[in-house]
Amino acid sequence: MNNTKLTLGSLFSGSGGFELAGIRAGIQPVWLSEIEPYAVLVTHNRLPQVKHYGDVSKLKGGDLGAVDIITFGSPC
Repeated sequence: MNNTKLTLGSLFSGSGGFELAGIRAGIQPVWLSEIEPYAVLVTHNRLPQVKHYGDVSKLKGGDLGAVDIITFGSPC
């Protein structure tokens, strides 16, 4: 059995629903991208160990850590 933990990156993260679900399923969130101020405060508080990248339009794929799963919330 492989004991390597799956990893997750999230775009348009909102308040971190996908990340919290991942944690409950044994998946490790690594990074996220969100710009809405209240949602950013929530994810910084709930997920301080996760790298916060901010505006998705400014991301460069090569700068992000490799992950097994990428989730995204529909942009508002």
